[in-house]
Amino acid sequence: MNETFTVYLAPHGFLQELIDEINTNIICSKGHLILVKGSPKKFAWAQNTWLSPRFIPISSITDGAKKLLSIQRNWWLHSENHHRRATLIQQQLPYVSAKKLHFGEIPPQTPLGSWTLWEKDIILASPDCSSVFPDGVITFHENKIEPPSRAYLKLWEVFTRFSFVPSYKELCIDLGASPGGWTWVLAKLGSSVISIDKAPLASHISSLPNVEHYTGSGFRFTPLHIGNVDWIFSDMACYPNKLYNFIQPWIINKNCHTIICTLKLQGKPSNSTLSCFKKIQSSYLIHLSYNKHELTWIYSTKYPLVML
Repeated sequence: MNETFTVYLAPHGFLQELIDEINTNIICSKGHLILVKGSPKKFAWAQNTWLSPRFIPISSITDGAKKLLSIQRNWWLHSENHHRRATLIQQQLPYVSAKKLHFGEIPPQTPLGSWTLWEKDIILASPDCSSVFPDGVITFHENKIEPPSRAYLKLWEVFTRFSFVPSYKELCIDLGASPGGWTWVLAKLGSSVISIDKAPLASHISSLPNVEHYTGSGFRFTPLHIGNVDWIFSDMACYPNKLYNFIQPWIINKNCHTIICTLKLQGKPSNSTLSCFKKIQSSYLIHLSYNKHELTWIYSTKYPLVML
């Protein structure tokens, strides 16, 4: 293939969402890999982006391994077909670990290429990818004792991928906080947390000394009610349009430097809705490894949004 193209990897179960988001210039797809004409672009539903893909003809398993190693050392196999043959090639490459991270641990720093056996004797490989994590997926050693829900993993992932966390005693507002998964993360970091929800927090979260809980709808709390804060977090179950309207005063009036929200998507997501969030300057829309049928939107005027 002589023309420039990019390969996008869709998260498991969300191939159609990525196809709909890309919309044009799709060459073909195989499994969860989508080949698209042109240079790389940011797509929220792309789990990983292969930035410099090329087809490599091979004559044998050993030849395939040698040709990959002639490009670079570290490769991750994304297997869609010819699984046994692909595995035998990968076994001749240096071992790459996909170990779980402890939150706060420094993530991998070495670039990681991705490849697949496109046909029996043709490798599709990219030495450069958008993520340093294998297939763009990050997994953690989970805390199954303290947090009252698994939602905390989404915040762990955001903080790890973008290399920032709230500073000690910064003021954080957690909207739709119950039962307190995100509040737990923020409190453990030493932030001052105001949690807001119609439902109560788990008792061991509400009793934390740096947590204040208010009963009510998160949408009632605007800059007029609260004034300036450092961070706003929202994992509320609501329509994306309603969330978009809610965040506008905070951005326009510059009352907050960083906002992290979950966009809960009911049914087929509207590209026009997603486009509204994408167009906001200093923001990033992503499907996290720990997102389900939802996306995470990050906005910051304090931190550069460079994702690992």
